[in-house]
Amino acid sequence: MAVSRRAENLAERIEKGAQSLSTLVEGLSDAEWRATVAPDGRTVGVLVHHVASMYPIEIDLARQIASGKAVQGLTWGDVAQLNAKHAGDHADIGRQQAIDLLRKNSKTAADAVRTFSDEELDRAAPVSLDADAPLTTQFFIEDHALRHSFHHLAKIRATLGK
Repeated sequence: MAVSRRAENLAERIEKGAQSLSTLVEGLSDAEWRATVAPDGRTVGVLVHHVASMYPIEIDLARQIASGKAVQGLTWGDVAQLNAKHAGDHADIGRQQAIDLLRKNSKTAADAVRTFSDEELDRAAPVSLDADAPLTTQFFIEDHALRHSFHHLAKIRATLGK
């Protein structure tokens, strides 16, 4: 089966975001890698590893929506707890390890997105993170797996003045 043009476009944008983030952080000094990003409070390194670590979860949730199943019981409080635990567990993450995971998981995420049909991208299901609004799979991908790297990239750039 041929890859949907829409799915391919989404996948390419996921890859672009991850590449932009990895390109920026590859050139940082050790002090910049350890800099605290405002207003978040996590370091650059932790945020890069965080983005990389979230791709599998974001794609699993997109698959759930694509199958027509609601995302239930997941709150922003849960996300905050997950993020805080991640930050503590990975406070001393190495740059190459984080970049390698970013590349691996963004590729896996993009490849997974390429498998979605237009019908699946158009399917909507209630998402508890968004007040049970019925979100399409495409919107969820754009708002999470795609946007996430760009969101943290902008915060890192603002913090470092780059």
